[in-house]
Amino acid sequence: MVVNGYVALVDASPACRSGGLVGAFEERGYAAIHVQSTPVRPKFYEPVVPTGFADEVVHHGDLEETLRKLSRYEPVAVIPDSEYGVAFADLLSERLGLPTNGTAGSTARRDKYVMVEKIKAAGLRGAGQLLIENAGQLEGWHRELNGRIVVKPLSSAGSDGIHYCDTPEQAVRAYESLVGTDDLFSEPNHKVLAQEYLAGPEFAVNMVSRDGKHHVCDIWTSTHITANGVLDLCDGMVLLPYEGERTDRIIDYCEQVLDALDIRHGPAHVQVKMTPAGPCVIEVAARMGGGSTAHYARTATGESQLNWTADAYVRPERFLARHRERYEVKQFVAGAPMISPVEGTLRAYTGLEELKKLESFVGVREFVRSGDPIVPTVNDLTYPLLVELRHEVLESVLRDLATVRYIDGREFYDVG
Repeated sequence: MVVNGYVALVDASPACRSGGLVGAFEERGYAAIHVQSTPVRPKFYEPVVPTGFADEVVHHGDLEETLRKLSRYEPVAVIPDSEYGVAFADLLSERLGLPTNGTAGSTARRDKYVMVEKIKAAGLRGAGQLLIENAGQLEGWHRELNGRIVVKPLSSAGSDGIHYCDTPEQAVRAYESLVGTDDLFSEPNHKVLAQEYLAGPEFAVNMVSRDGKHHVCDIWTSTHITANGVLDLCDGMVLLPYEGERTDRIIDYCEQVLDALDIRHGPAHVQVKMTPAGPCVIEVAARMGGGSTAHYARTATGESQLNWTADAYVRPERFLARHRERYEVKQFVAGAPMISPVEGTLRAYTGLEELKKLESFVGVREFVRSGDPIVPTVNDLTYPLLVELRHEVLESVLRDLATVRYIDGREFYDVG
C-alpha cells in the first residue's frame, strides 16, 4: 500500500480484529498507529490484540515523550477507537493542533452525571438525577421521586453495573453493591449515579461529525424483555429506515446533544428514549458504536460509521458535501441475542435447526460453545448466542425476531 499519511487510533477496540477503523483508513491510503493510553490495559481489553497497525506508541505517563514519539509520524488525526480512549484522544489531538473536540469538554463526554447536566444546561431534556454521596441521601431522593430509578456507574459502558430499582431499599442495595468496586475499565467506582427511569422506545443513533456538521449513519431501535431479574434486558436490535416525523424529531434532538457536548469531530453513539414528553438522552459516547453495528449497517446500506469517519478526517470536503444525505436501506438487518435462563456446562443448542428455517436467517455468532460454562443472561456480556437476520422486507425481519424469542427458552439449551 502506498501510504499517504498516518492516523492515530487510541486504545484499540475488539472491532480492530475485523478491520474496523484501521481498514477504513487503509482503503484511503492511510496507515494507523496504535496509541495505548496506559502501560497496562484494563482487564476488559486484555483479550484485544491490536491488529493491522503500522506501529504502536504506549503512554507511560510522560505526555511530552508520548507526543514526541507520535509526532514522528505527523498524524493527520487522533481518534478514540474505544470508550476508554476518548479523553486521551482529546488531549493528544488538542496538543498536536489537529481536529479535536478539545479537553475542556472531555469530562462531560465520559462522566454520565456531568454529561446529562451539561445537556440540560443547554436547554435540552435530560433525566432527573443524583450523584450519590451516601445511602441516606439516595433513600430520601428516591422516596421524593416516587418512581422507578436506575443506579449505575459514572463512567462505564454497555450494561455494566446497571440496576433498575422500584423501592428505596433496592436502590440502597444497588448503590452498596457498586461503590468501591471496579467498573468495566478497571477503574474504581468512587461515585455512583442514580437517574429517573425513562419510559418509552429506545433508539441508538450512530453519527459522525466534521467541523460541527453532523451526519447520521444508521438508526437502530432495541427491543427489551424482563428476564433473569433484569427489567430492561435487550433482546433485539433492528435497523430502521431514515424517514418519518418521529425519526426527524429524534435526529434533531441528537444533533443538539452533540452540540451541547462539543462533539464537533469524529464518531458518536447516542442512546435516546422517546418518552411521552419527547426524546431524552440515556447517554452519549464520543466514539464508534459498539458491537457489529458498523458491519450490519454497511451490509444494509452500503456505508457505515467506518467510511464516514475516515472521510471526515482525510476527505473533509467530500464529507461536508454529503453530510446531509440520508441513508437508504437495501436490506433490513437485526441482531437477536438468545437469553440464557440456565447455568452449567453447555452441551449443545437444541434449536439451531429451527432457527435456520427462518426466512431472514443469515447465521449465528456463538459466544458460548459446546463445553463452555453458561450462565443466565443478565447483561450484554452474558449473551450465549446471537442470531443474525437480514431481509429486504422489514416486516419479515420483525416476524422472525419475535420467532427467535419463541424458540428461545430452557429447552433450547442442553446443559450438564
